[in-house]
Amino acid sequence: MTSTRSANRHAWWVAFLSGMVSYLDAGAIVTTGTALVLYGNEFGFGIETIAPLSSILTFSIAVGALIGGRLGDRFGRRRIFILTLSLFAVGAAILTFAPGIAWLYPGIILLGFAAGADLPVSMSMIAEAASNDNRGKMVSFTHILWMAGVIIVSLLGALFGNLGVIAGRILYGHLLVIAIIVLVLRLRLPESKAWQTTAAMMAVKPEMRGLSAFKPLLTRRYLSALVATGVFYALVNIAANINGQFSTYMYTTVAGSTVSTASTIGMIITIVSAASLLLLMRIVDGRRRMIWFAIMAILSLVAFMIPALLGVTVTTLVIFGVLYSIGGAVAGEPMYKVWSQELFPTSHRATAQGITIAFTRIVAALVGLLIPSLVAFGATSIFFLMAGTSIVAFAIGIFWIARMPKATDDDPALRDAENASADA
Repeated sequence: MTSTRSANRHAWWVAFLSGMVSYLDAGAIVTTGTALVLYGNEFGFGIETIAPLSSILTFSIAVGALIGGRLGDRFGRRRIFILTLSLFAVGAAILTFAPGIAWLYPGIILLGFAAGADLPVSMSMIAEAASNDNRGKMVSFTHILWMAGVIIVSLLGALFGNLGVIAGRILYGHLLVIAIIVLVLRLRLPESKAWQTTAAMMAVKPEMRGLSAFKPLLTRRYLSALVATGVFYALVNIAANINGQFSTYMYTTVAGSTVSTASTIGMIITIVSAASLLLLMRIVDGRRRMIWFAIMAILSLVAFMIPALLGVTVTTLVIFGVLYSIGGAVAGEPMYKVWSQELFPTSHRATAQGITIAFTRIVAALVGLLIPSLVAFGATSIFFLMAGTSIVAFAIGIFWIARMPKATDDDPALRDAENASADA
C-alpha cells in the first residue's frame, strides 16, 4: 500500500513538472497576443505586423513539435525536455529585454520552437508515469496547467496593462522566471521506465532507426489514428488559437475596450474553464466521456454563434468566452491529448504527437495570416469560421476516433511493421 501511494505521488509530481510546458505554451501564446499590442504602440507597428509575428510563433511551435517528438522517442524524454526548456528560457529572455522590433523575431522563433519540441515529449513522459486507471486524468491535468498559464498572464495584463511596453516586458519576464524554476526541478526527474524498456528492445533493432522508425506509423492501424487525431486537433484548435492570439485585439480594437479590461475578463473566463476541466478529470477515464463530449461540443457551437449572429461587442464576447471555456474544456484540445496517449505505443507516442502537433500549428499559422482580411471583411466572419471548423472536428471525434482501439506495446500490428522493416 505504501509503495503504491509513493508511486502515485511520484506520478503526479512527474505530471506537474512535465505538464508545466502546457503552462508555458499557453503563457507564450497569450503573452504574445497581449505583448505585441503593447510593443506595437512603442515600436510603431499594428495588425499587419502582429498577425505575421503570431503566425511565426505558431509555425515555430509546429517545427519544434515535429523535431522534438522524434528526438524524444530516439534519445529519451528527460534529455530532450531539459534541452527544450533551456531554449525556451533563452527566447523568453530575448523578448523580455528586446530593444526593438528586430529582436522580436528571433525571440518568438526560439520561444515557439522550444515549447513545441517540449510538448509531445512531456505528454509522453506523463502517460508513461501514470497507470491505466488515472492516465486520462493526469493528461487532462496538464490542461489545467495550460489554463493556469492563461490566468496568470491575464492577471498580469490586468494589473500592468496600462504601463505600455513595460507591461509586455513583465509578461515575458514572468515566463523566463517560471522556465528557469521548472528547468532546475526537472533536473532531478528520472527517465521514463517505459521508454527505457522500449529503448533497450529497440537497441537490438538498428533497422528501426532513422526513417525506418516511422514505418509502424504508416500501417493501417496507426496511420488511421495519426490522421484522425491530427485532423481533429488541427480543426478544433483553429478556434482556440484565434481566441488565444486575437482576443485582446477583438476586445480593444473591434469592441472598443481596453487591455486591462480584456485581461480581467479573460482571467475570469479562464477560471471558469479550469473548473470545467475538473469535470473532465472525473469522467475522462470512464465509459460516459463521449456523452459529455457531445454535450460540450453543442455548447461550443452555441458559443460561436452568439457574436456571429449578434455582432462583436464586449457583452457578446463575454458570453462567447464563458460558454466556449466550458465546452472547449471537454470537447477540445484536452481530449486530443488523452486520445494521443491511448492510440499510440510507447516507442512511437512522442513521434506521433509531434507530427499531429506540427500539422495543427502549421494550419493555425496559415489561418492566423487570414485574420486581418477577415477582420476587414467583418469581425463576425471569424466566429463563423470557428464554428465551421469545429463542427467537422466534433464529428471526427464522435464518429471516428471514439471507435478506435487503444494501443499496447505488444500490439501485433507494431511487431508486424518492425519485422517487415527487418526483412527489408
